[in-house]
Amino acid sequence: MMADGDETMAETVEETYETEVRRKIVKTKFKIEETSSTTTTTTMTTPAKLYGKDLSVYEDIDVDTLLDKLTPEEINILAKEVDPDDSFLPPSQRTSYDCDKQPTGPLNRKQLIEHINREAIETPDIPELKPYVAGVIRGKKWIPPPPPKKEIEADEKIAVDLGDEYEQALTHATQEEIIDLAAILGFHSMMNQDQYHASLLNKGQPVGLGWDGITKASKPKIFPMDPPNDADVDDSIRRVQNDDPKFIDLNWNNIKNISDEKFNNLFEALENNTHLETLALANTGMTDRGADRLAQALEKNSQLRVVNVESNVISPLGVVRLIKSLLKQNSVEEFRATNQRTQILGNKIEMEITQLIEKNPTILRLGLHLEYNDARHRIATHLQRNIDTIRRYRTGKLPRNYLVGYIA
Repeated sequence: MMADGDETMAETVEETYETEVRRKIVKTKFKIEETSSTTTTTTMTTPAKLYGKDLSVYEDIDVDTLLDKLTPEEINILAKEVDPDDSFLPPSQRTSYDCDKQPTGPLNRKQLIEHINREAIETPDIPELKPYVAGVIRGKKWIPPPPPKKEIEADEKIAVDLGDEYEQALTHATQEEIIDLAAILGFHSMMNQDQYHASLLNKGQPVGLGWDGITKASKPKIFPMDPPNDADVDDSIRRVQNDDPKFIDLNWNNIKNISDEKFNNLFEALENNTHLETLALANTGMTDRGADRLAQALEKNSQLRVVNVESNVISPLGVVRLIKSLLKQNSVEEFRATNQRTQILGNKIEMEITQLIEKNPTILRLGLHLEYNDARHRIATHLQRNIDTIRRYRTGKLPRNYLVGYIA
């Protein structure tokens, strides 16, 4: 238990602390900055005189000395008149609210909410000075101010003298002719889409569509569905194995349920084939295992010109493996691998693909979604350089042995 002397000392320390806090509140409110132990300077904006005296009289006054002369009660009264915004002070010391009433009991939140709701319901509404009547405007109606003179002058029509010939032509022109003229001059905002396209195609303006006409939704054109791919998988593999000279285009696009065994047979036959030029395997469900086997075949085949493996489930590393395999023979001119399992390749993969493409002297077209501008710009620049180089090679401006492995 705490002795009486200790309790008295604790109360004294607490009162001293509260007094110091309230002093800080007063100094914070009036923005008093200490410059030395005996001299202070105020930054509060005040009139030229204070209590009939010039401000220079108060420059040497020590605020701490004045506060020491105040009793705790006077400091408390002075602190209640201010509300400083000092985040270093607790909220209880920043507010002027001071309740000395002791709590009557523990807080019962449910009873408090019920009491607040009951008081809100039982308290009568403040009677209106002028009762509400439907359709009657109470108070002063707001009238917008008149627009400035400049806006009024801008809205006025500007008279332009086009000459007698143009004035006569425009005066007797029909609305359809005016719309056609606006389309020719490129005034797109003056007409709707149907009017603009009708003018360009010289089809005549749609009936009932003037300057204020609204374009209605047109029925979409129904195109027939593409027929399913009826290519015979087994026959295609057999013709690739036999190196059929007439079989130069293999198209397995959109053929589902192709087994790994058939993929392996095709890629194994592709290694020794010397006539196939186009290999289309889009949307066939090819995985990284098939992509790795295809990469091994591309490293040995020197006849393929176009390779399309779009819309499969190949990972970014599998795409890198395929692009890297194109450097062995340098024969593929077009490679497409967009819309794979992972849409975003990532900066590391894109930079690796960029470096591989920059080493390839024969690739002319690359179908691959790249997110970063640096990779897109570098690859586009290199593809354009390859196109220019091959054009110079075909026109005889470069020696025949310039492109090793390239067949014109």
